[in-house]
Amino acid sequence: MAGSPVPLSGQDVGSFAYLTIKDRTPQILTKVIDTLHRHKNEFFEKHGEEGTEAGKKAISLLSKLRNELQTDKPIVPLVEKFVDTDIWNQYLEYQQSLMKESDGKPRWFHSPWLFVECYMYRRIHEALTQSPPIDDFDVFKELKEQNFFESQESIISLCTYLQELMRTIEELDEDQLKNEFFKFLQISLWGNKCDLSLSGGETSSQKNDLISSLEDLKPFILVNDMERLWSLLSKKTREKASVRVDIVLDNSGFELTTDLVLADFLLSSKLATEIHFYGKRIPWFVSDTTIHDFNWLIEQVKHSNHKWVAKCGVDWENCVKMSRLVYHDHIFWTLPHEYCAMSQVAPDLYAELQKADLILFKGDLNYRKLTGDRKWAFTIPFHQALSDFHPAPLCSIRTLKAEIQVGLQPGQGEELAASEPSWLTSGNLFYLQTFVLHLTCGMDGRKHKIEEDEADGIWRNG
Repeated sequence: MAGSPVPLSGQDVGSFAYLTIKDRTPQILTKVIDTLHRHKNEFFEKHGEEGTEAGKKAISLLSKLRNELQTDKPIVPLVEKFVDTDIWNQYLEYQQSLMKESDGKPRWFHSPWLFVECYMYRRIHEALTQSPPIDDFDVFKELKEQNFFESQESIISLCTYLQELMRTIEELDEDQLKNEFFKFLQISLWGNKCDLSLSGGETSSQKNDLISSLEDLKPFILVNDMERLWSLLSKKTREKASVRVDIVLDNSGFELTTDLVLADFLLSSKLATEIHFYGKRIPWFVSDTTIHDFNWLIEQVKHSNHKWVAKCGVDWENCVKMSRLVYHDHIFWTLPHEYCAMSQVAPDLYAELQKADLILFKGDLNYRKLTGDRKWAFTIPFHQALSDFHPAPLCSIRTLKAEIQVGLQPGQGEELAASEPSWLTSGNLFYLQTFVLHLTCGMDGRKHKIEEDEADGIWRNG
């Protein structure tokens, strides 16, 4: 994009992007191959010899992919026909047109990190689709479910707190309701720590009582934008009969539970009348939420032995049936494009997001796509990094896990680096940043942009 800084890439030896491509992505591929090995008996029992051969084929394709990555081979076009294959191959041609090397071929360590990391997960999906009858096998399913089961104590605590609050929620005054809103927002933020792609597929469950930890987090809030979100939602509630909040999901397991708890609170408090979730159409970045994960988690919660957890599951299932909780997926979420390209590449999705009164973008990958995963200066305003992507008021809620950050005050990034050199990637800082495009009606009745408002918030985990 003209005028924008260059994207993060593996060309910068020693950078987080370089180390991810060099170490973390091959580690994830190895775990995927091991998963297929461990399920070979299951493939045989379900599909006979055809299942065994399919498993071998998928392993062979993934081993070839791992070798291509580790030896910095050229990025090759996708071959298996799928709904997004042509878009992917067109994007590869676009990347090739940008190359300055003599052979003009994008390579793993010389192309944008966002592109090659997304490409790896898309190739994992292709290896499975090329291997029927196991083409619908989710190689990350076990890890996502393990994260959920290992977080049971925290899930019980959250659901119990929510259900006890429901008894008196109608009696809360505005200040009390605002304080509860802040709590559930922070819970959803903290849930973003549970990212299996960052840990290379190792367990990243939440085993502590999150509610009791919130007070400990408050001293580490560097800049707090929750007041702005409260003002936006409470104003919308007063002005409109229906208020829609969209949540672009990140991880399944514990984080998805925190997102559902937040959604339940927003509906029960009447801060929103409908919540729309957006997940991935295919398994993605190890722990990202698919429709199967979404439905599976609600079913697990509904059948919990704990009464308050089970009550949450029943409530969420009813909200889904009544279309108060709505799940969407769209192939755009698993394309390599920056979100500023959405209105051209996926105008139907952009139009859907425009219906929201507020969009919450969860997690680091969404932030990278919002900002183009580029080498922005820390002080660049958020709206500038968004590059005209503003379908509705939006908020990024993330744990910092990539070397990109915008919207900071002068000197703030340098101060953080001095106290913690790996502050951008340690997963110990938390961030909440909003951009609101204000519209007002002029004398002619047409809407005019009068102000671009943004704010930043970062939580430091001590």
